[in-house]
Amino acid sequence: MGHSLLEALNVRVVGSGEKILVLAHGFGTDQSAWQRILPFFVRDHRVVLYDLVCAGSVNPDYFDFGRYTTLDAYVDDLLNILDALGVQRCTYVGHSVSAMIGILAAIRRPELFIKLILIGASPRFLNDKDYHGGFEQGEIEKVFSAMEANYEAWVNGFAPLAVGADVPVAVREFSRTLFNMRPDITLFVSRVVFNSDFRGVLGLVKVPCSIIQTAKDMSVPSTVAYYMKNHLGGRTTVHPLNIEGHLPHLSAPNLLAQVLRQALPK
Repeated sequence: MGHSLLEALNVRVVGSGEKILVLAHGFGTDQSAWQRILPFFVRDHRVVLYDLVCAGSVNPDYFDFGRYTTLDAYVDDLLNILDALGVQRCTYVGHSVSAMIGILAAIRRPELFIKLILIGASPRFLNDKDYHGGFEQGEIEKVFSAMEANYEAWVNGFAPLAVGADVPVAVREFSRTLFNMRPDITLFVSRVVFNSDFRGVLGLVKVPCSIIQTAKDMSVPSTVAYYMKNHLGGRTTVHPLNIEGHLPHLSAPNLLAQVLRQALPK
């Protein structure tokens, strides 16, 4: 990206205060996913928002299939944004794939992060012999085939499952941002995410972490939250949320905001 990364990824800084809070959205959404969380934090934080390069709100020409083959390229983007903004210390909230991006960023630059708050985080989605990630390889291949065969039908089936709770506005919102993505990019990113295994690096994270885990997340079994707690190298707490779904910021923003507030570094 020859011109400004900040422009390309729609970087915004809103709010006022000394403390910096980064809100990083997950797969299938864009920064608009945080709009109902923002009012709770802008009074006492400068909040940094941006879009992942795969988001439908970003010009798809910026998505370099040769570069974004691993999450490391997304980590580069995050660190380049924070450096361009002159951020020296921040609290980072990462949802879904951005939880892992935050973990990798904190391994690379621990001094930058006061704390990581991870929502719907998983180091590996596939089951392994002593590890329950929630998915078998065959199931995943079926998902990819469905995406390729009829993207619209796949979104219409997947969005309600991901939201989990009966919150039509959240299903509509998640469907909207999924439809905004170019199907070939969605498929490519899904493959990268499902082929990743970050279990081996969790111990390298020395930054304190809070894991927010909903009672029923179709993408992340709750055992994964405790697996991460036991393997992350920094001081880690798990905050169970008594709601369903992978997207609590869309389906239960007020409740999530309260838990985020509790998880903020004191």
